[in-house]
Amino acid sequence: MEAENTSDLREALKTVAVALKTTGLPFALMGGYAAWARGGPEPDHDVDFLVADEDAVEVAARLADQDLDVVQPPEDWLFKVYTHGAMVDVIHRPVGGPVHREEVLRATPMEVLSVEMPVQDATDLVVHKLASLDEHYCDLSAVLPTLRALREQVDWVRVAKETSENDFAAAVLYLLRRLHIVADKGEEEGEEEGEEEGEEEGELSP
Repeated sequence: MEAENTSDLREALKTVAVALKTTGLPFALMGGYAAWARGGPEPDHDVDFLVADEDAVEVAARLADQDLDVVQPPEDWLFKVYTHGAMVDVIHRPVGGPVHREEVLRATPMEVLSVEMPVQDATDLVVHKLASLDEHYCDLSAVLPTLRALREQVDWVRVAKETSENDFAAAVLYLLRRLHIVADKGEEEGEEEGEEEGEEEGELSP
């Protein structure tokens, strides 16, 4: 399939989001467009939505009932929806195992392209992005701008914990600290100690 242009991707995003809302099942915008909704750069290749693994079959059937072109590729961790000349991935089992409703329900309602929809929690978004890095895909130029844009919305301690088994994720987190995009543990502890000392001094001041 040829690369979709931005207007096609945006129309596909809106169409599938509205269709997903009618299913009554939990879902969330994820991936590049979720990052964009939260202040990151706009992607130029596809749209991703997240659903719980236990809901995937029913969601696919309900979207097909709305005359959307739903395709199950050989991969068993997603299905695809084609609309407005663009491709939308509906993911239910990304790297790290099946997604459960608890994670999907952590999404935040946001207005995206004039449509209110759940947008994946920023920390979960970054965990998925870093967990997907491997020797075949580790393009930091595609990762760093998003991480920089979302840095204040992310629980970096949880990111480090949940991606600790991925050496590529660990390398990216190290680079983020070196670039002062994310404070390292020592700096955070120093800041906390400084704040506590300042508060104590303030209490003693006239």
